[in-house]
Amino acid sequence: MTDQKAKMGHLEVVCGSMFSGKSEELIRRLRRAEIAQQKVLVFKHSLDNRKTIDYIVSHNGNKLKAFALSSATEILELVDDDVSVIGIDEVQFFSNEIVNTIHTLVNRGKRVIAAGLDLDFRGVPFGSIPLLMAIADSSTKLKAVCIKCGDNAHFTQRLINNQPAKYNDPVILVGAEEFYQARCRSCFVIDRSPAYNYERI
Repeated sequence: MTDQKAKMGHLEVVCGSMFSGKSEELIRRLRRAEIAQQKVLVFKHSLDNRKTIDYIVSHNGNKLKAFALSSATEILELVDDDVSVIGIDEVQFFSNEIVNTIHTLVNRGKRVIAAGLDLDFRGVPFGSIPLLMAIADSSTKLKAVCIKCGDNAHFTQRLINNQPAKYNDPVILVGAEEFYQARCRSCFVIDRSPAYNYERI
């Protein structure tokens, strides 16, 4: 039993709204691992091409080299036995197969740090994040500052032509300050109440 535990890895989830510092926190943890002379690999979804496709980049400009992929299974092909720590940014963009991929990596003894949005622009739990938070060894939910009132913000407000986006608009629209703001619950605006659908994965 002791030997089996020694071989198991660890899953950490960092989540929150846009502008809450998720990528910055991911970069901080990965750099600490590099300082400890651990081999680190970093991944992001290829949809995230806002500033550069070859790095994960925080809003304050810090960055780390990353592989941009469209499929979660590609991660397993790139992680060899020497890799100790795996960082995955914008994990919500991957299909639900990312959960099985991360589970496999943890069972192979890897420390996996996954960062992403916990809610989409409608205020609905985003992609695989809820399940990843449930199975994580540790989770950190960060908050931004509401651009309207200055309170803690955990919603991401999408604006189209300076007007709140509609609930039925496409869920994924890659962008930053040109489309999104951090808002508290009181300042968040959507044209209908979110629908929470519980489905087995």
